[in-house]
Amino acid sequence: MDDTDNAIWLHCTSSAVRRAARQLGQLYDDAMGETGLRGTQFSLLSQIAHAGEPTQKALAEAMVMDLSALGHTLKPLIRDGLVELVPDLKDRRAKRVRLTAAGAKRQSDMVANWRVAQTRFDAVFGKEESEELRRTLALIASPDFAKAFSDLEDQA
Repeated sequence: MDDTDNAIWLHCTSSAVRRAARQLGQLYDDAMGETGLRGTQFSLLSQIAHAGEPTQKALAEAMVMDLSALGHTLKPLIRDGLVELVPDLKDRRAKRVRLTAAGAKRQSDMVANWRVAQTRFDAVFGKEESEELRRTLALIASPDFAKAFSDLEDQA
């Protein structure tokens, strides 16, 4: 029997997804080249750009992260002047996350690197398969999926 026959990722969806995410993360990080940022940081900058000036809570929810993990991830981006935290005008307790001019430029400049990585992925995996994979992963990352998963525990 081959060792891979007993590998945990062949029996556990979470392990398989985490393993694939690490591999894919490394490939996209390599594609980011000499930008000084990792693919995860590009994703965060892109989410902020897409959302405008999201609250930290909204950004954490969109990224499926807890607030402390988001804060840890934002620190180097804030330090490097790419992101800033600003008070929410309606709720002074809440902080909004905003790209600085330098952050917006860096995110925009990195889109070309991301396109290279995405094109490579689509070429190897298949364009339609890639689109279906993203739809499936979006479903799994959704609050509705998490609720349905938790509801099954409550029924046990």
